[in-house]
Amino acid sequence: MTADSRVTATGASSGPGRAPATPAIDIKKQRRSMLASVTGQLLEWYEWSAYAVFAPFIAGALFNPQNQVSALLSTFGVFAIGFLFRPLGGVVFGRIADKRGRRFVLVTTMLMMAGGSVMIGLLPTFESIGILASALLLLARVVQGFAHGGESATANSYIAEIAPAHRRGLWGSTVFMTIFGGAIIAFVIGGIITGTLSEPDVQSWGWRIPFLLGAVLAVVALWLRVGMVESQVFQADEATPAVEDPAATRTGSAALHAGLGVESFTEKTLAPLSRPLSIVLIFFLVSGVAASNYTWTSYVSTYAISQEGMDPSGAYWSLVAALVVGLAALPFWGAVSDRVGRRPVLLFFAIGVIVTQFPLMAFIDDRPWTLFVATSIGLFVLSAGASLLACVMAETFPTHARTASIGLAYSLATAVFGGTTPYVNQLAVSQGVPWAANAFILFAAALALWAVTRLPERRAIDLTIVR
Repeated sequence: MTADSRVTATGASSGPGRAPATPAIDIKKQRRSMLASVTGQLLEWYEWSAYAVFAPFIAGALFNPQNQVSALLSTFGVFAIGFLFRPLGGVVFGRIADKRGRRFVLVTTMLMMAGGSVMIGLLPTFESIGILASALLLLARVVQGFAHGGESATANSYIAEIAPAHRRGLWGSTVFMTIFGGAIIAFVIGGIITGTLSEPDVQSWGWRIPFLLGAVLAVVALWLRVGMVESQVFQADEATPAVEDPAATRTGSAALHAGLGVESFTEKTLAPLSRPLSIVLIFFLVSGVAASNYTWTSYVSTYAISQEGMDPSGAYWSLVAALVVGLAALPFWGAVSDRVGRRPVLLFFAIGVIVTQFPLMAFIDDRPWTLFVATSIGLFVLSAGASLLACVMAETFPTHARTASIGLAYSLATAVFGGTTPYVNQLAVSQGVPWAANAFILFAAALALWAVTRLPERRAIDLTIVR
C-alpha cells in the first residue's frame, strides 16, 4: 500500500483529489484515550447519580431538619438547578474545546466535578452553620452542573472523533454506557451503605462516603486523562483550511466508503445543513431520548412504589437488573448502526417508544418482576436511540463548531425534557391523569421521529469533510 492510498486509523483517506486526511494514530493510543475518557465519564455520572440516591439524607443534614418535606423538596430543587447550569457549561466549554482542544476541557471538567464532590462530602451540617450549609451545597452543585455540561458535550465529540470511522457507532455507544453504569454504581454503593450502617449512622456521616470515594477515584481518572491524545480530527481541522474543491472531496469520500462497504454519499447527504436547523434537529432527537431515559431510570421505581404499592427493596433491585439489560443493549445497537446505518436504528427507537410507552407502564403492578420486564423492554428500545447520539451529533456538526453546537443542543434538551420528566410524571399521576405523563413521552418521541426523517444518513463519513 502506498502513502497516497493509505487509510488512517480514523478512517480518513489521503492522497491527491481526496478529503484532507486526519493524521495517522496508533490504534492502541486511541483505545487508551477512549478508556481514559470513559472512566472519567463513568465517575462523573456516578457522582451525579449519588446525589439523587442519597437525597433524603442530604436533606436532613444540610437543610432545616424541622421540616422534612420542605428539606427534601429543597434538595431536589438544588438538583434541578444543577441541570439548569448544564447548557451554560456546554456552550462555554464547547467553545473552549473547539478552540483549545478536547483533551484540555476533559481534564478541566474532571477537576471541577471532583472538587464539587469533595466539597459536598465535607460540608458542615445545617445544625452547625445554618443556611450557609444549604448555600454551599447549591454552589457545589452549580459548579458540578456547569462542568457536567462541558463534559457531556466534549466527550460526545471526542469519542466520535477518535473512533475508527467504520466503528464510530460502537465506540460512541460508550458515552451513554457511562450514564447507565454510573447510575448502577451509585445504586449499588447506596444499597451497601444503607444495608451495612444503621439509619442514624447513615444520616450522621454515612451519606458522605460516596462523595469522598468518588473524589479519590477521580484522581485515578484524572491521571488517565492527562495521558490522552488530542482528537486527530480536531488537529486536522486546525491545520487544514476549508476544502477548496467539494467535488474532489466527494470523489475521495466515495472511494473510501466503497472500500468500507458503505454506499457512496449523494449530493443531498454531503450538503451541509444550516447550523440553526442542525441544532433544532439534534435538540429534538436528544429530547426524545432524554424523556424516555429519565422515565425509565429515575421515575419508574418511584411510580411502582408510590402508586402500585411495590416493596421498595424489590423495586430497587429490579431497576438495577433492568439497567444491566439496558447497558448491554447500548453497544449492540451501536454495532448494528455501523452495519445498517443510523436511520433504521433511530426509527426503531422513536417508533418503538410511541408504540410501547402506554402498554409497558400499564404492565407494572406490585410484583417486582413486572417492573423488571417493563423497564428492561423500555431500556432496550431507549438504547437504540441513546447509543447513537454521540456518532449522529458528530456526523451532523462541523469540527470547528462541533462541541459548542452539541453543548447547546444536547444540554438544553436534557435540561428541558430530562430534568423535568420525573416532575411531569409525578404531577400527572397526582392529578389523576397518568395518561398525560405517557402522552408527554410520546410527544418527545414524535419530535425525535421528525428529526430522524430530516437528518442525513452519514454512517462512517470522514468527519473532516462535514461542513
